[in-house]
Amino acid sequence: MLAWLTDINRLRIVKIQDVKEENSTVKTFTFHDKYCADAVPGQFVMVWIPGVDEIPMSLSAIGADGVSSITVAEVGEATKMLRKKKAGEVLGVRGPYGNGFALTSGSVMIVGGGTGLTPLMPLAERLAELSAKIVFLVGAKTRDELFFLDKIETIVPEVTATTEDGSYGLKGIVTELAEQILEKQRFDMIYACGPEPMMLKMFLLAEQYNMPFQASLERYIRCGIGICGSCCIGEYRICRDGPVFSSEQLRKVRNEFGLFKREVDGKKVKF
Repeated sequence: MLAWLTDINRLRIVKIQDVKEENSTVKTFTFHDKYCADAVPGQFVMVWIPGVDEIPMSLSAIGADGVSSITVAEVGEATKMLRKKKAGEVLGVRGPYGNGFALTSGSVMIVGGGTGLTPLMPLAERLAELSAKIVFLVGAKTRDELFFLDKIETIVPEVTATTEDGSYGLKGIVTELAEQILEKQRFDMIYACGPEPMMLKMFLLAEQYNMPFQASLERYIRCGIGICGSCCIGEYRICRDGPVFSSEQLRKVRNEFGLFKREVDGKKVKF
């Protein structure tokens, strides 16, 4: 059967069960979908906002009972309209798509920034189930931009937040804290998701200290199944080959990773 005819590629209408305001700019939408229950941490879904557009969203919760969630910040017209949705209203969902994080039961560092925390939440939950020793670092510009901290603390005993203005946690940039820790401690895996320049810095640190690394990347995605080519980075398609990439893969796209992204028309622009 052709890939686009499989069940996960059919648009499913789901009812929003709950809407939680994480902070002044971020909301989490909970819904029930049996296919999302089979997702692995790091995968994404295509979310259709009726009458507006379809956009890719990482799953911020993956429930075995089919209760899943997406977490949304306003970055464009589609997310603006999505954030206006209320419990009881409907969305369209297809997927899950892409790959997921490779898991380990060893010692790991997780580094998240902004809505990059989204795919890291189910990752942390799964790693905790595997009894991995987790160091979780969260970075933001100000306290007002932080979210998920309470939830992270129920999963991971060792979580540290940084803010650039010092309004919460340690003052500074999360990658600076990560470097201080990496100077003294080895990890079996480093995971990162957030602004791409931040992930580039984490990749370079992982290379410097010779530790394995995985990052979840974001690009302009339209089809989700590798046909349109809008999400390319070097030889890879984010929707099919990613969104999670290993150190080995990222070395092949060093001339683009963390430096450039593509606009809707495919033109490269600097971050």
